Amino acid sequence: MRNKTDFNLEYSYLSLPNKFYSLVKPMPVAKPELFLLNHELCNELNISTKDPESIINAIYGNDPDNSKTFSQAYAGHQFGHFTMLGDGRAVVVGEHITDGGNRFDMQLKGSGKTPYSRAGDGKATLKSMLREYLLSEAIHHLNIPTSRSLAVLKTGEVVRRETLNEGAVLIRVMKSHIRIGTFEYARHFGTTDDLKALLQYTIKRLLPDVEQSENQALSLLKKVISLQIELVVNWMRVGFIHGVMNTDNVSISGETFDFGPCAFLNSHHPETVYSSIDAYGRYSFGNQPEIMKWNIARLAEALLPLIHNDSETSLMLAQNAIDEFDEIWNEKYYSTMLNKLGIENKNKDFYPLVDELLELMTNLKLDYTNTFYALGTDVNSKDNPKQRPELKTWLEKWQNAIFKNSNGSETSRELMSLNNPVYIPRNHLVEQALNEAVEGNMTLFDRLLGVLKTPYTYQKNCDSFTKQPDTDFEMRYQTFCGT
Repeated sequence: MRNKTDFNLEYSYLSLPNKFYSLVKPMPVAKPELFLLNHELCNELNISTKDPESIINAIYGNDPDNSKTFSQAYAGHQFGHFTMLGDGRAVVVGEHITDGGNRFDMQLKGSGKTPYSRAGDGKATLKSMLREYLLSEAIHHLNIPTSRSLAVLKTGEVVRRETLNEGAVLIRVMKSHIRIGTFEYARHFGTTDDLKALLQYTIKRLLPDVEQSENQALSLLKKVISLQIELVVNWMRVGFIHGVMNTDNVSISGETFDFGPCAFLNSHHPETVYSSIDAYGRYSFGNQPEIMKWNIARLAEALLPLIHNDSETSLMLAQNAIDEFDEIWNEKYYSTMLNKLGIENKNKDFYPLVDELLELMTNLKLDYTNTFYALGTDVNSKDNPKQRPELKTWLEKWQNAIFKNSNGSETSRELMSLNNPVYIPRNHLVEQALNEAVEGNMTLFDRLLGVLKTPYTYQKNCDSFTKQPDTDFEMRYQTFCGT
């Protein structure tokens, strides 16, 4: 039943044992003000935008359903080390049900202290919330599964970090916030019955096709492997570096989330790292597939008691599933990368074309996005990587592969145009847009967001959005968790 805020909220997560959550209300704020509203997403969720201020009432008003808001408990491996965690600055306002029956978590980020906050104040800055809004929308329009941002609200408060910042909260929309770390929490801090309850709830809510399986835990593991491979392959396709692939940031639903230290490649190099806290490159661009495999192994460990009653058999079945990761990865990865080259035929003989091009791009410091886009165009300029003499031999091999593919140049161009974006959120433009936005100038932010809504289509007078930053920016640029 819809309440007066036009949110259609349910609270199915509260059917789990209460160790999985704590009932928490968002902390009151001085002066909540709607700053940015995602009208497109509101329409998709069947949320009326006639009275945008009703969103503030939904979060901070006196609606009786507010008594059911909660923060989730979970654990996780952070940079390889296991620790107890939980929503330290977020509450789930409820699960919004669309007119079509789809269920989405509505989570308020920056909501204040919770039982899981540890030493933090639970608050968020306007800049960090605008960053998540911009980047999550960019990922969505790149056709990659992701959490999304419904709205950014100013709080009228000052948030102390290294400097004083304007406070804000963000309403994040996601199929579910159940993560690998939720299962780790159940395994380490709960009973087998708790773990089983989480498994059954997750299957019913997110993976109903697993429900009839004879071995639900094993089937869930295999399904998550498939979803995460699909996700990370798409990250690699567009040059996205997540930056903090801890197990608590890996959603069971296969959605991208937590945009604090993320960034996008400029020049291609597999060891590229921007995150200030990733000193050893654990979550570098090229290491993302291996890290996801490692994370999946942690999920498998958590599920062991439910995979089989015999511990040795359970371990064998789980290991067999994980051993399939590399083969599934290679097939999906090379299939996708060959799409970027306009090759539909996924014969393994074509795989070296991908590896050779990436090596050339690394050695020549070629822009990842612009190089792939240029391959599908006839632009004849000194900036076109196809004019580089070092690529001549590779280009001949590629053209021969296109000919062998026998689908014609137009079919190849179409395939490339679907997989090679013209525009990505260039790191220097994101930073400039955010810095100007927090000073009250939303011009660049709005224009950048508009360009990123159609990233696969060339747009007139937008060439500045395809340029690399200057060398000085690239060398010193770092991203932060935004807490």
